[in-house]
Amino acid sequence: MDILEAIIEAIDDDAPVGTVMRGLFWTAVVSRRCGLASTMMRETCLDEQKDDETALAYMEKTGLELAREAVSNDITKASVGLASINSLIDIDPGRCVSANAADLLAKLGKDRSVAVVGHFPFTDDLRKVTKNVWVIEKWQRPGDYPEEDAKTYLPRADIVAISSTTLMNGTLSGLLSLCRKESVTMLLGPTTPMTPVLFDFGIDIISGSLVTDVPLALKSIGEGVNFRQLKRTGSVRLITMTRGAL
Repeated sequence: MDILEAIIEAIDDDAPVGTVMRGLFWTAVVSRRCGLASTMMRETCLDEQKDDETALAYMEKTGLELAREAVSNDITKASVGLASINSLIDIDPGRCVSANAADLLAKLGKDRSVAVVGHFPFTDDLRKVTKNVWVIEKWQRPGDYPEEDAKTYLPRADIVAISSTTLMNGTLSGLLSLCRKESVTMLLGPTTPMTPVLFDFGIDIISGSLVTDVPLALKSIGEGVNFRQLKRTGSVRLITMTRGAL
């Protein structure tokens, strides 16, 4: 079964959709709680002449109906769908700790080889403590490697950290297949579904976010803040869940 399909299948309770907010950087859906997903602006074709009636019907759907948009080939719909998935997941607080993925990666990756799929702000700091850091990125910055180099570097890595936006563009399963069985794999980013279903697909650590102040988060997202700015508002906190002891 596909990863997203398995996550959707595991959702127990549906809920009406209260709000859909598509900001410059983040998309939020409020149903049981507030779920986030990256807006994926670079992959979205903006056309003010486009007449998309499905967007107008978001509020007519339940959270679970909207969640099924996550498997769409339309990245805009997939973003809203994944935010809806995150709004429905019943997060087990007993399995989560407040932890920053960057700090955990620095600890686990000390003197080891680390591959990171997606360019995160902590990349430069990670280079200071690891043996190797290979950053695989579609939109490369100096020192990054193109997507096709994943097959070269992921099998060589002791730690593999993968952006959860790969759930939306359909590349996560292929990336996981490149990882060695003995490597530690992490799915990270505010888009990450905080569900143990991901452990069934070979992921060892999931690191995401929890919205703690919904009105403030929605206001900030509507104003176009990035995630660092959103964190500074105090409306979200970082959480991590592991499959077992690391």
